Amino acid sequence: MKRKRVGKKAPKVFDQEKEVRAIARERVGTVKPSHVITPKALKKPKHKKPPGSENGTE
Repeated sequence: MKRKRVGKKAPKVFDQEKEVRAIARERVGTVKPSHVITPKALKKPKHKKPPGSENGTE
């Protein structure tokens, strides 16, 4: 039975853009979001309730 050889991981490629952003984050701090995302209260029902039914009971 052959065993797989575990090779060395390739070194990560240096990404200058990521490094510049990381340095900027250290200096300034994290950026505030442009607007707050509010969750939807309830989904709209897929089907209309028949007339005369109250609170989903028939």
